[in-house]
Amino acid sequence: MVTCAIYARVSTRDKGQTNDNQLLELRAFAERLGYTIYQEYCDQESGGTAERPQFQQLFVDAHQRRFDVVLFWSLDRFSREGVTETLNHLQKLNAVGVQFKSFTEQYLDSTGVFKDAIVAILAAIAKQERARFSERIKAGQARSTKKPGRPTLDPAKVAELRRLRGEGLSFKKIQVVTGVPVATMHKYLVAD
Repeated sequence: MVTCAIYARVSTRDKGQTNDNQLLELRAFAERLGYTIYQEYCDQESGGTAERPQFQQLFVDAHQRRFDVVLFWSLDRFSREGVTETLNHLQKLNAVGVQFKSFTEQYLDSTGVFKDAIVAILAAIAKQERARFSERIKAGQARSTKKPGRPTLDPAKVAELRRLRGEGLSFKKIQVVTGVPVATMHKYLVAD
């Protein structure tokens, strides 16, 4: 007998919406598949973060193998954190031996004969997304005219900062006068 967990989520921004519609369909789905429902995990939170109480509990219980498979309405109901993070969640389930199945996206199913292929494809997509993210960061840095780190100040500006500090002005007041950020001033004045 296969035991499943049901995960349903609506955003707090979805005024007046509840998880009821998802739950009705997911319960019927579980029944058609012959699954026993262990527990329903329902959040009314944004899917943009994993910091959702029931989502977190789902993973605690998955790690303890309290169920065999997680059913969810669609991937965007499961998580909206972005490709890499969402796929990482699915891989975490897989790593503890818990499978997943989307009600509306039949291709998102790690329970069938193509389980290994689905998990491998998701892993490849996550790896590719990480590589693209890294490439975007490097491309942005290459195009940037700014050097990473604190700005370098010319000697005249440093002298002005030292003079103002010597007159007893606070870092904040010097920032107002010169426009130099306090953190940058610390680079030049704190070691003195």
